[in-house]
Amino acid sequence: MLDATYAEAAPKPEVARLSFADLRAALAAGWRDFTRAPQFGLFFALVYALGGFAMVKLSLGHVATVLILSLGFPLIAPFAAVGLYVVSRRLARGERLAFGGRNGVLLRVWRERARQIPWIGAIIVIYFLFYTFFAHMLFAVFLGPRALINITDGLSALMTPEGYRLIAVQILFGAVVALLLYALTVVSIPFALDREVDFITAMLVSLAVVRENKLVMLAWAALLAGLLFAAMLPWFLGLLIALPVLGHATWHLYERALIHPPGSVASPGAPEGL
Repeated sequence: MLDATYAEAAPKPEVARLSFADLRAALAAGWRDFTRAPQFGLFFALVYALGGFAMVKLSLGHVATVLILSLGFPLIAPFAAVGLYVVSRRLARGERLAFGGRNGVLLRVWRERARQIPWIGAIIVIYFLFYTFFAHMLFAVFLGPRALINITDGLSALMTPEGYRLIAVQILFGAVVALLLYALTVVSIPFALDREVDFITAMLVSLAVVRENKLVMLAWAALLAGLLFAAMLPWFLGLLIALPVLGHATWHLYERALIHPPGSVASPGAPEGL
């Protein structure tokens, strides 16, 4: 088998026209995959939950520590998603599922370090740093540098006309940033897992999917945000169900969103030696 680094690039797929029926079908397939192999969904969801609790405990209320620890999350998240995508793909193929062993799901996730997923994770980290810097800059522009130093004054300053304007701008800015990141990654991560494609091409194809299916993909983004928010209300316990179901569903939506050329072969992943 060729080294995944030098494998022949997959031909560019065609973007399909999606409908709201595709969203319902993807959600139904996501729920079906979760109920067929719940141990995998619960495992990867638990990684998020334990990581969040660990971050809170280790930070001990120090903002700087929270920032440092949170930088690791954008790198971990794509790999956790890959685990769910691998499970969905193997269920569709009727392949055996196992955590460990020569063909285990965890080993398949580990092999992705030699392919394109880490580059997507790096882009997410850079994106996060830019958002953090710009959000702090907006805070200083509207409320002054003193608000960044004295947290108590900063909180009280939010209850002013300038503070209300800041909140409005931050919400608008955050929505635009989140939407762009969503457009870059909603299809690119499963695409990079499934085919031999560079991360730039994968992100451009993801953007094309959102551009050609604006209403449907915006509805999917709103659905993701709404379900995840609702899942966090009962002490975050709902995430143990919502995260794996939505992860599996995203894989099935990817399969509906891209039409691969005839003869295009899915990537088996990195060779056993990696």
